Amino acid sequence: MKAVTWQGRRDVRVVTVPDPQIVDPTDAVIEVTTTGLCGSDLHLYEVLGPFLDPGDILGHEPMGVVTEIGPDVKTLKPGDRVVVPFNISCGTCFMCARGLHSQCETTQVREHGTGASLFGYTKLYGQVPGGQAEYLRVPFADTLPIPVPDGPVDDRFVYLSDVLPTAWQAVAYADPPPGGSVAVLGLGPIGDMCTRIAAHQGVRVIGVDLVSGRLARAAERGVEVFDLARLGDGLADAVREATGGRGPDAVIDAVGMEAHGSALAKAAQTATGILPDALAAALMKKAGVDRLGALYLAIDLVRRGGTISLSGVYGGTADPMPLLTMFDKQIQLRMGQANVRRWVDDLMPLLTDGDPLGVEGFATHHLPLDEAPDAYANFQKKRENTVKVLFRP
Repeated sequence: MKAVTWQGRRDVRVVTVPDPQIVDPTDAVIEVTTTGLCGSDLHLYEVLGPFLDPGDILGHEPMGVVTEIGPDVKTLKPGDRVVVPFNISCGTCFMCARGLHSQCETTQVREHGTGASLFGYTKLYGQVPGGQAEYLRVPFADTLPIPVPDGPVDDRFVYLSDVLPTAWQAVAYADPPPGGSVAVLGLGPIGDMCTRIAAHQGVRVIGVDLVSGRLARAAERGVEVFDLARLGDGLADAVREATGGRGPDAVIDAVGMEAHGSALAKAAQTATGILPDALAAALMKKAGVDRLGALYLAIDLVRRGGTISLSGVYGGTADPMPLLTMFDKQIQLRMGQANVRRWVDDLMPLLTDGDPLGVEGFATHHLPLDEAPDAYANFQKKRENTVKVLFRP
C-alpha cells in the first residue's frame, strides 16, 4: 500500500510499504477513505525527529471501511464504516472507565512514562503505524472505532478522530460561565473548531491569530478577531479593553510548542534538531524547552480567577513558568490529550442532525495522498490559505 512516511526533519515521502495484517484476535483492518493532516503532525515534521525512525508511517485522523476482522471481534463486520480515534484505548481499563481514554492503562507506553499509545506519533507513544495510508490496522475493534452511518460524506464524520473531541474538550476544560467569554489563541484547525463549539454553546468568542486568512475565516462566523501581527505588544490591552478591563473568563491555547515570538526556545529546538538522535532525545527528555509565547499570552490575558485550557501540544521538560503571576491571579490550568471516546456521545448529534459546526465546509484542501509532502510544507509555512487538509487515499 501507499503511506506517508517520515524520513527526516522536514522530509516526508509517500512510499510503498507492506499492507497491515491482523495481529491480535481483536484487531480489524480498515481501508482508509479519508485521513487528515493535523497541526501536531507538524511537531513531527519539525521538532520531534529524535523520537522517530525513517519509514515511520504518519497520521492519526483516519476513517474508512472495515475490510477484515479478527476472530474475536463481535460488533464490527466487513463493510462497516468507522472513524478511528487518534489515541489507542482499550475502553475497559480503570482509566477508560473514568473517561480518561488518553491515559489508557492497557496501552500506556511505560518505557517512556507516557500515556496511551497514539497512531503515527513517535516512540514516546508506541511507534504505532499511522493512518495517512491506504489501509490501517486497528486494535480493540469492538471498543475503539466509532461506527458512523452510511450516506453523509466523510467530511461530516472524519473530525471525530481528533479535531472535534480535542476542541470539545478544550472548551469543556475552559468552562466559561453562561454568558461569559473565551479567547482562543491560534485559529488553526483546533482553534477554529473551538470558536465554533464555544459560539454554539452561547459563549462570547474572541479569536487571536497573526494570519490574515485565518482571522477572516473566523470573523465570517461571528468571532471577534484580534490580529497579533498588527497589535503586537498592545494585544493584551486591546482584549482587556474589549472585556470590561478584566480580560476574558477563559483562554484556550490552541498553539502549543511552536508559538511565534520565542527566539531563544526556537534556537534551542533548532540546535537539538542537528544533534545525533540518541543525544537529542536524552536532552529533550531532561532539558527540553518549548516556545511559550502563546502560553505566556494566555496567562496575561485571562482575568483573575479565570481558567486556561491547553489543547496545543507541549513537550518541554524544563519550561520556565511564571508561577508568581499564576498564583497571584488565581489561575486554574487544565490540559491534556483529548479523551476521544469520552466525547463521542456529546458530538454525534451535532453531526447527524444538521451541521451547526460547519464540518462539511471545514477543510480548505482535499488532496490525493501523493501530494502529502507539499501539503506538509504548505501547512507549516501557512501558504495557500492552508488550514485543514484531508487526504483521499
